[in-house]
Amino acid sequence: MKGPTSNGERAKGAASWRAIAVALGLSGVPALLAASAPALAQSAAQPAGTVELPAVNVVDTTPLSGTGIDADKVPGAVTVISSDQFARLFSFSTTDALFQYTPSATTNDVQGNAFFQDFRFRGFAASPLQGTPQGIAVYQNGIRVNEAFGDTVNWDLIPEVAISQAEVFSNNPAFGLNALGGAVSIQMKNGFNFHGFEGSLQGGSFGQIGGSLQYGGEKDGFGVYIAADAVRDDGWRKHSSSELARLYGDLGWKGDKAEVHLIASAASNSLGVVGPTPVEMLAVDNSSVYTWPQTTSNDMGMLALNGRYDLTDTWQLQGNVYVRRFKQSHVDGNDADLESCSNRWNPTVGSSKMCLEEDGFNGPPGGGTPASNPEYAKFRGQMVLYDQNGNTVPFGELADGYLYGVINRTWTDTTTTGGSVQAVSTDKLIGHDNYFVIGGSVDHSTINFKSNTELGITSMATLGVAGGGTYLSNLPNFSLPDEYQVFYTPVNLDATTTYYGLYATNAFDMTDRATLTVGARLNVAAINMEDASGVAPQLNGDYTFSRINPLVGLTYKITSGATAYAGYSESNRAPTPLELNCADPNRPCLLENSLVADPPLEQVVSHTYEAGLRGTDKLLGGDITWKLGIYRVDSDDDIIALASEQTGYGYYTNVPATRRQGFEAGFQYVNGPWRFYANYAYIDATFQFAGYLASPNNPLAVDGEVYVTSGDHIPGIPTQTLKLGADYKVTPKWTVGGDLIAASSQYYVGDEANQNPMLPGYWIVNVRTTYQVTENIQVFGLVNNLFNESYATYGTYFDTGYLGLNNPQMQTPGQPLSAYAGLRATF
Repeated sequence: MKGPTSNGERAKGAASWRAIAVALGLSGVPALLAASAPALAQSAAQPAGTVELPAVNVVDTTPLSGTGIDADKVPGAVTVISSDQFARLFSFSTTDALFQYTPSATTNDVQGNAFFQDFRFRGFAASPLQGTPQGIAVYQNGIRVNEAFGDTVNWDLIPEVAISQAEVFSNNPAFGLNALGGAVSIQMKNGFNFHGFEGSLQGGSFGQIGGSLQYGGEKDGFGVYIAADAVRDDGWRKHSSSELARLYGDLGWKGDKAEVHLIASAASNSLGVVGPTPVEMLAVDNSSVYTWPQTTSNDMGMLALNGRYDLTDTWQLQGNVYVRRFKQSHVDGNDADLESCSNRWNPTVGSSKMCLEEDGFNGPPGGGTPASNPEYAKFRGQMVLYDQNGNTVPFGELADGYLYGVINRTWTDTTTTGGSVQAVSTDKLIGHDNYFVIGGSVDHSTINFKSNTELGITSMATLGVAGGGTYLSNLPNFSLPDEYQVFYTPVNLDATTTYYGLYATNAFDMTDRATLTVGARLNVAAINMEDASGVAPQLNGDYTFSRINPLVGLTYKITSGATAYAGYSESNRAPTPLELNCADPNRPCLLENSLVADPPLEQVVSHTYEAGLRGTDKLLGGDITWKLGIYRVDSDDDIIALASEQTGYGYYTNVPATRRQGFEAGFQYVNGPWRFYANYAYIDATFQFAGYLASPNNPLAVDGEVYVTSGDHIPGIPTQTLKLGADYKVTPKWTVGGDLIAASSQYYVGDEANQNPMLPGYWIVNVRTTYQVTENIQVFGLVNNLFNESYATYGTYFDTGYLGLNNPQMQTPGQPLSAYAGLRATF
């Protein structure tokens, strides 16, 4: 077990929770138990005749942590995931535990890589994949980790071993921009809450070998914590190997009234992200990939200083400052719509030169012929491909078994500095308990984004794309009408984003049973973009988005073990630099590559209504924790990503309205050697408008479009999910357990009109066991996908013409049967 290992220390931990409850005036209110709270309560020896106070689960309802509030007084859904629950899965991936223990969480494994998966909550995404519209705000120790360029979340940068606790909240405007569907707040370990040394080593299927180390301790008011982990995994698909190396450290000082932490974090990761594969290829080889190479490299370094100071017995000041550097490079081998130029468009060039696929272009304005319309000269510049020196690229017939391809490369370099401060008061208000928070934040990022495209040749036998050293570009200083921009133009873009926030919330105990919460947050997003290449001034732009988002809610203690809640809140999301420069269907961009100038997007605003019940009780001699909730989230001007007729390209657009509504339930049971949990969710995610949307590869599209009607389901979101798990102590030293994960069918991405067969649902079973060899040594083993089910969590469509296939469906296959074993030492 991590952290304190003796019963005495655990008893002190349980007592400290009760002391906090008494200090906050919350001790009389039972709360939803954290996963760690039952362990503390059960492990602590209770003297005869004493009365055990109800456990209080304290959570932080703003990004900054410190003095928290009883989770039972939060007028919305809250899921708390402890470090023990993360450790139970023996996974190096942070999203595994978030997905498994959160009722309304789903995942889309678009890239077929365990370290590059989406986390989705109530149908909103926190994804590492550029091109996925984001809707979840994510914080690590109060620092926003949604990347500035596209609001993506690189979960691979967060070392799972160093997580103390994660909290998943429903919509709460206090978490600022992008909290449309909710927020994830991750608190890391430090020397005051983790004591001792722990090391682990594990390996198994697909060449995985990895390990972790962590140490924490305190003395004379100083605490130190350091953690490191590394893993190499070949992946369950071809060309999908990954290597991760992560480091986290915390140096803290704690006095009677103050606490300060200096935090450092770093990561250097390489990920094979091979994406979906045509189903016809998967039928032959489930590990096959469409085109490669496809790799992403993430490097991150961060320094932060946070702390709190008790101004009085009832007022506390909290704050943090930080600087974070993030660099990402992406290599993507793709098919290419290239052909020999025809005399129709280029009479002076002819078929000896290479053009973009001409069939999709109708000629310049005014029509006519090259002789009668001088605009044909400009159009020729658009059609013919030029290398970086301005020379036309020759077209040559390739040998059998080879096709033209391209290798797209991007580089994103971001430096973010920021800080936040908040004051917390537990002063009584007109004689009643009250919890008041006021705070503000600023996050400023400087971004450089570059891309280029290299002409390559694809082997049809391996689908590997090999570059030839020719980088495609437009002729230098060659002016083209906007509507004829070259798809393969390199980009060099500088951007800055500055996000300001000012918020206040107040939870007032109207009675000893009822708590009223009100609050609001002002968000201001200033975005500036400038072309750094000197040849694309159309990329320049200045945008400012602002909004005040309200929150109101009520909780009521029905009985000592049951609480009802209801709430309403709003949140907004400003378009990102990536989206603002990729928003025109007539000028799409390769979402992992080039950008073009586009019309502005509107900010997204979500309106969340929710209500529910939660509580704790006794059942058959054991402790149960349960929760039930219903919700509706209406989003105005939602941003979605659509495919372009140009293969591999896409763009973002606003749609008038979407709705995500549903029901969620969670249950935990602890009784002696047994531990059991169950999470169920029903999500009804629909469009709330009628109109045409682009879907050029959809087999039922007409002129590349499908007609969406109000009530059509948003693709990529399964309607139902069920997650069950149990652990049993066969002996005091031997534990066995496992989990079942099931999801219903979902529509393929690109089937917004819901006309085609759905991606089938799936179920998988994972099992594990641990044996405590000595007090300090534990061995463990696990098997994922025990019955080797063939399944996919993501499906979409592609252009079948490139390889001459017939079925436009493509899927990303899930992890097959795999087994791992390891050793853990704790001192």
